Amino acid sequence: MAKQVISTPKVATPPAPISMATKSGEMVFVAGIVALDEHGEMVGKGDVREQTRQVLENIKELVTAAGGSLSDITKTTVYITDFANYAGMNEVYGEYFAEQPPARATVRADLFNPDLLVEIDAIAVVD
Repeated sequence: MAKQVISTPKVATPPAPISMATKSGEMVFVAGIVALDEHGEMVGKGDVREQTRQVLENIKELVTAAGGSLSDITKTTVYITDFANYAGMNEVYGEYFAEQPPARATVRADLFNPDLLVEIDAIAVVD
């Protein structure tokens, strides 16, 4: 089964050897997404809720571009730089996945830019 690179002008691609998402068959794999707008500018410096919202909007755009929706996401991994921000991230995350949320792991990690507070990757199954 051939791999298809998924992109959208609504989600910036960093200057690195990375696809923001790929699709193989019904499986969509979304890379670790951070709080960058479509121009590659950081959103929500110092605000984990705003950053989480931007991350999930970017993921939604990528999964939509692959022919799916947020309800098709089956697994996420949340990387958070400080567990003091967990409640704020979880509040916004819950707004996006209020019904039948995907399986999730949450880990503390250093991100490539110290102003980024959260990164999320996702796997979706689309028809």
